[in-house]
Amino acid sequence: MEHALEVRNVSLRFGGVRALSEVSFAVNDGELFSIIGPNGAGKTSIVNCISGRYRPTEGQLFYRGRDITGLKPNARAPLGIGRTFQNLALFHHMSVLDNIMVGRHHLLKNNFLTGALYWLGARREELQHRRKVEEIIDFLDLQSVRKATAGTLSYGLRKRVELARAMALEPKLILLDEPMAGMNFEEKEDMARYIVDLNEEFGMTVVMIEHDMGVVMDISNRVVVLDFGRKIAEGEPAAVLADPHVKRAYLGEEDEVLTYPDDLPSNPPAAERVA
Repeated sequence: MEHALEVRNVSLRFGGVRALSEVSFAVNDGELFSIIGPNGAGKTSIVNCISGRYRPTEGQLFYRGRDITGLKPNARAPLGIGRTFQNLALFHHMSVLDNIMVGRHHLLKNNFLTGALYWLGARREELQHRRKVEEIIDFLDLQSVRKATAGTLSYGLRKRVELARAMALEPKLILLDEPMAGMNFEEKEDMARYIVDLNEEFGMTVVMIEHDMGVVMDISNRVVVLDFGRKIAEGEPAAVLADPHVKRAYLGEEDEVLTYPDDLPSNPPAAERVA
């Protein structure tokens, strides 16, 4: 099976603080892969390296066999890499429809001249992209808020709009940074279903950071665990969560049983971990 993504010995430092230390793992094409770990373990840091927001201090990143370590984020989107953010990054003054249309920007082919001749191609292209956006709106059940201003929506709906914008990129690999954070039980169920459908129906390879261990167990094919910026386990969810090193990372003891987020420790001191 072809690797959609390979992370090879990636380290990341901010001055004297080491956020990641020689992290390596591979994500298979078509896989739903989760990255878990205690708060500040380096999960968002590794996703930022994959998306191009950070450049690793050491190591390499490969997307479908191509070295993307030095590529900027805007050069990765056309390759088929999309992402959502832990902290929402929507244009709050714009409508839901327009926010999602922003995700189509790199797919536009008309230039300044053809854009000036609106009726000779630019309008046709815009309508084609709008049709794609409407399909995403239907898929994510956003019809009732399609014209609403994004900043007026509930947190759960804004999370769904951010996922819609990432889908609009038509990525082959989508990076989801805590897509269910701050949601209630019903919203989490809906989001989990959408993520599974992204993977199975749309054929997207999914790399997801998630704290809800119930969700991770239910929908992930494989899991990698980070702690203090190092990989401590990798494999199928049940085997990984039974690993004594993983139990110790979450609970501080080997003989406890790791289950759901209520068992997770509170945030550690900022000096101990790097987000």
